[in-house]
Amino acid sequence: MSAPTSITNSEWSVMRIVWTLKQCTSHQIIDELAHQNDWKPSTVKTLITRLKNKDYLNVDKQGNGYIYSPKVSEKDAMNAVSINLFDNMCEMKVGNEIGTIIDHFAISKDDIQMLMDKLAEKQKTAPDKVKCNCLDNQYMKCGDDMK
Repeated sequence: MSAPTSITNSEWSVMRIVWTLKQCTSHQIIDELAHQNDWKPSTVKTLITRLKNKDYLNVDKQGNGYIYSPKVSEKDAMNAVSINLFDNMCEMKVGNEIGTIIDHFAISKDDIQMLMDKLAEKQKTAPDKVKCNCLDNQYMKCGDDMK
């Protein structure tokens, strides 16, 4: 599958519910979001329509209503957003930013071990210094000012 179209923070809120429930009605989404936000049902229905138009949701007619299920996996959506974010950064700053992310979030011991294993494998072929990709073929000190 190609990279999914980007979605807004509000659309992420809807998708997280759909990914968790696997399939649901608009009423289930509206009820769940009522606990989290103060959104009107029409706002939620607008978000559902946008997600359907962006090919994030499957829609199946059932009686007088609809059943929504994810068309894009949560993993594919998260990967697309993460890669897009880091693709827009100076390559020299990516390592520091990953460190900031690690500091910010709770991570299980199993996930820490997985990261350590990946980093140990990556270290085998890693360059001594990452080249700045802000300007063509330039080794800059743009990453040094961020440490």
